[in-house]
Amino acid sequence: MVDPRAVGAIDLMVGFPSANAHANYDYLRAQMKDAGSATMAFPAEYMFTEVPNHVDEGEDPVATTLAAMDRNGVLRAMVSLGSAAAKDALRRFPDRFVGSLEIDPNDISGAVRAIRAAKEASNIVAVTTFPAGCNPQVPVSDRRYYPIYQTCIDLDLPIVVNAGIAGPRLPSACQDVMHFDQVCFDFPELRIVMRHGAEPWEDLAVKLMLKWPGLYYMTSAFAPKYYPTAIVDYANTRGTSKILYAGYYPMGLSLDRIFDELGNVPFRDHVWEPFLRTNAEAVFKLVPAVAPPPSP
Repeated sequence: MVDPRAVGAIDLMVGFPSANAHANYDYLRAQMKDAGSATMAFPAEYMFTEVPNHVDEGEDPVATTLAAMDRNGVLRAMVSLGSAAAKDALRRFPDRFVGSLEIDPNDISGAVRAIRAAKEASNIVAVTTFPAGCNPQVPVSDRRYYPIYQTCIDLDLPIVVNAGIAGPRLPSACQDVMHFDQVCFDFPELRIVMRHGAEPWEDLAVKLMLKWPGLYYMTSAFAPKYYPTAIVDYANTRGTSKILYAGYYPMGLSLDRIFDELGNVPFRDHVWEPFLRTNAEAVFKLVPAVAPPPSP
């Protein structure tokens, strides 16, 4: 039996706990209409328990995150450039963190320029985007995304895109998985990674991954005990190279909980290393890590 903590994982969605995490979601609250969302610290908190997104004033969020990574054998983490903590982590620990850039394609030229600048200045390894969180929303196959997709091809960057029903109480049609069919047709060179579950269209996500070589899936925002059956079955068979590990620390899940639960996921033994590390190295063009970090 494989111990997930011993594989040496690359986590494709890590953030940093904050003393003021509530403010991170102000951009979303302006779009939501229900009273409940206005009072939530985290707009999808109704889906999670014991959210670990907090540090005390004066506590080093980078050190806290690194300690959680080391406890669970996480070699590297992909973090968004949007926070001061992420920039600090990339500067202090370039061997442990890689950067990504979140974009909103409503400003097409601004997004393209930001991607090029971030690649030049910070050597980002991915572009990320949340179609339902854009203001206004932008469907995955909308023309506003097309210059973004071509820029990713030109810079040899994958794009990570939310797929499926949005957690925050926003409309979700813009993230219907069927949109990816058109994008994969129009941009056959593009590497696209679906994030945040693709539910309730996970069977369609599998069908499209079988069809399109450049389409992938990562497990962000799902506790392992809730990984969709269709995704686990696909990883165990024809999709071993297509399913990538991503957590959701500290936004909704602790790394300790994720890795405690991972051992119960019925992946076949040959799936664990691609799922936890080598698929990420291939899709995100990461230099392979030499060895896991030492145990604390």
